[in-house]
Amino acid sequence: MDERELVDLLRRYGPLLRYVIAPILPNPQDQEDCLSETTLRVWERSGQFDPARGSWTAWLTAVARNTALDHARRQARRHAVGQVEEHMPSPEPTPEEAVLLRERQEAVRRALERLPGSDRALFYRKYYYRQSTAQIAAELGLSQRAVEGRLYRLKKRLRTLLGGEEHG
Repeated sequence: MDERELVDLLRRYGPLLRYVIAPILPNPQDQEDCLSETTLRVWERSGQFDPARGSWTAWLTAVARNTALDHARRQARRHAVGQVEEHMPSPEPTPEEAVLLRERQEAVRRALERLPGSDRALFYRKYYYRQSTAQIAAELGLSQRAVEGRLYRLKKRLRTLLGGEEHG
């Protein structure tokens, strides 16, 4: 990717990237910093895009989301009070925990694939892109209560698909 392509990318996808970043980083300066970092990551990693795994837009939004989450985590660490003691366990998962996490993520992905597209999109907006219920409601032309009801039923359906008990 050359500089001209990067400028075109920002012109075409900048609003989408800002839309993904904003719910995660509410401060406008943090959003701009994150957009710059996202652009750099896209530039450096554009060769990693695999059209067999998804669309270009999906890849871009995933890079933006992950960059925003990284940015938020760094901020949280900077603002944490106190020092980390040497004898504290590592926050990184053990190999066994990592395997279990990947298996759970795969099970959730399969369960989401079984849902109608509108429910899947609602799930991603709320829990992947971290959009507020108010934002989702406004953009879908629904009340916040209606969105909350759909999310409740969606979580209940996912719980059933994942083999959990259905509580009435």
